[in-house]
Amino acid sequence: MIWAGFLQRAIMQGVPLLYGSTGEIITEKSGNLNLGIPGIMYVGGISGVIGAFLYEQHAASVHPLPAVLIPLLCSIAGSLLMGLIYSFLTVSLRANQNVTGLALTTFGVGFGNFFGGSLAKLAGSDVASISLSTTSGYFRTQLPFADKCGWFGQVFLSHSFLAYAAVIIAALTAFILSHTRIGLHLRAVGENPATADAAGISVGRYKYFATCTGSVIAGLGGLYYVMDYANGVWSNDGFGDRGWLAIALVIFAVWRPNISIFGSILFGGLYIVHNYIPGLDVSGQELFKMLPYAVTILLLVVISMRRKREAQPPAHLGMPYFREER
Repeated sequence: MIWAGFLQRAIMQGVPLLYGSTGEIITEKSGNLNLGIPGIMYVGGISGVIGAFLYEQHAASVHPLPAVLIPLLCSIAGSLLMGLIYSFLTVSLRANQNVTGLALTTFGVGFGNFFGGSLAKLAGSDVASISLSTTSGYFRTQLPFADKCGWFGQVFLSHSFLAYAAVIIAALTAFILSHTRIGLHLRAVGENPATADAAGISVGRYKYFATCTGSVIAGLGGLYYVMDYANGVWSNDGFGDRGWLAIALVIFAVWRPNISIFGSILFGGLYIVHNYIPGLDVSGQELFKMLPYAVTILLLVVISMRRKREAQPPAHLGMPYFREER
């Protein structure tokens, strides 16, 4: 069925966006506006590719557990390092958050393209592309009974463990932010860091924790894109604008990870709907690719008109905190 195939592809397209938006929501709840998410997702993807490539090249035989674990740990390490760099610059050195985030995005894309091209040369490829089909096969392993459940299995049960992990992480994040002391403290830091500091909450520690945790989660989106969506094929500049779509999804979801779950599927569907409309030329396809951004802009207008506090970003978002000015 065409509609079942469309929904399946929409979910696959939306999973990287869900990882990126969940990570950015955690970061923004602490008051940090990290526009480096596209670069962090890029670094998360290439770090996993580096780990998988080295393992496949040097292992006598590729085993499922290390084939999954090594790229996963490499992706976590790479994206964590990016989060630490951002936190050090913006929290410890109080650098401008917008400039720092954009610099990280530029650095992350350059970092990925450099190592992607280097690995392609090592593999003997004439183009800046590398295939890790063996590792990708382990990442893309689906539930064994998916084929027996008809359209339901095709739409909801035919995905890899990283896809289900994205939903679990988003739902768990929503619960933590709304129903735990850690979530309360984190939201307090983002809303009014001076008051939180006066109450004994370590503002710097929470900002570091939220930014680094959010970066790791966003980096997993890059790993999913390469190992699952792209079937283990890394191509320089192949990630497209998905990182920016993830940031747009944060606004669409009004800073709620549970809404991001459904928003990611919607954005994923809007991003690929042009493939299911016959007779579209290139210009028409590009217009349809603008739909997620158009929906986000429309939502921003609605939010601005209604001015409901629960639909607004953290009050101290993007602003540095100086304890001396408390």
